[in-house]
Amino acid sequence: MAATVEELYRNYGILADAKEDLSKIRRQAIKELPRFAAGENLPRVADILTQLLQTDDSAEFNQVNGALISIFKIDSRGTLGGLFSQILQGEDVVRERAIKFLSTKMKTMPDETMTKEVEDYIFIETKKVLEDVTGEEFVLLMRVLSGLKCLQTVSGRQQLVELVVEQAFLEQALNPTDTDGVDRLLQCTRQALPLFSKNVHSTRFVTYFCEHVLPNLSMLTCPVAQLDIQLEVLKLLAEMSPFCGDMDKLEANLMMLFEKLLEFMPLPPEEENGENAVSEEPKLQFSYVECLLFSFHQLGKKLPDFLIDKINAERLKDFKIRLQYFARGLQVYIRQLRVALQGKTGDALKTEENKIKVVALKITNNINVLIKDLFHNPPSYKSSVTLSWKPVQKTEAPVKRPSGEDMPTGKKVSPLPRRDARQIYNPPSGKYSATIGNFSYGETD
Repeated sequence: MAATVEELYRNYGILADAKEDLSKIRRQAIKELPRFAAGENLPRVADILTQLLQTDDSAEFNQVNGALISIFKIDSRGTLGGLFSQILQGEDVVRERAIKFLSTKMKTMPDETMTKEVEDYIFIETKKVLEDVTGEEFVLLMRVLSGLKCLQTVSGRQQLVELVVEQAFLEQALNPTDTDGVDRLLQCTRQALPLFSKNVHSTRFVTYFCEHVLPNLSMLTCPVAQLDIQLEVLKLLAEMSPFCGDMDKLEANLMMLFEKLLEFMPLPPEEENGENAVSEEPKLQFSYVECLLFSFHQLGKKLPDFLIDKINAERLKDFKIRLQYFARGLQVYIRQLRVALQGKTGDALKTEENKIKVVALKITNNINVLIKDLFHNPPSYKSSVTLSWKPVQKTEAPVKRPSGEDMPTGKKVSPLPRRDARQIYNPPSGKYSATIGNFSYGETD
């Protein structure tokens, strides 16, 4: 690297005294290089500056960044040529830092430098790089592309979704024990989520999750320590489901969601059905059920007669017993949570215990509203809820919460403080109703 810079200095006749310290020579070279960034010399200068990003000297590194920005303002297309040349052909450390430069600096460039021609060039070259990238590189490059003005339109966002689809390998079956494959799918889905809208559909991702991920949910290998991979997958599916378009196998996908929902919604204890035998108290997994019910509710809108025409009477009866059991427990616990949180504001709501109660109330309210919809005859899919980990869209002045009574379907609670999105709610155990009998809330390990 140093030899390259010294050679350049000799070529331009600006090499300092040979007795000077080499680092001083490099810094002087970096300072002077932009002066020679003109015409056909500019891509070469950009290439050399990009190589110099590998320096471990922080002052020199900042100087290189400044020099690249200055020549970018002179000729953005030529500078990008040097950057992408090193990204595609340079050493790993140079490639890594060049990609980070693009992801952090492009959004700060003056509008006049980011012409349509320049943005088109970035898009074309980035697609070449995406043919072989790491997970981190993929995220950074998507950040670059998502910031381009030319891709802010519906067609532009659709192009970005197409790029993510290619990276996600949605044409291949998922191996649930392949940690890298699972991680790739999660990374790609997270990148695609902000792109979905009523005009840019999530259909291929939702279909893939229903056909390949849900059947293997319990076998998924977690790519990150302490991550609940099953809950992570169900949350992603729930967030995508409102933007799903027409599906080729809608009935089959709804059936898969229905079957998976049954797995997480237990039957009442046998004693509650009038039998003498005492069975083990079922455990309710509220976080999982919220995601599955929401996804089922969203796709159910597309086939509203599914529960009537596609599920036989015996299975429908079983499903409603499970729903009713869940709902009865929810209504009691919602009242308990409201009483526990009533009158608490500000710092009082920021304690860990109350944060858990706040998110518990969001989850249980959501499930309650969705269950009420499904109990309509015929089932209804009209209610709208905000997923418990999503931010409240509109902030209103705090109002006193009603106590005691159930919240009517469709009514919104006052916005509550936001909290970490990934915490799983573990409700307490214990008998809550003499009419229902012993019943414990809890999460399985």
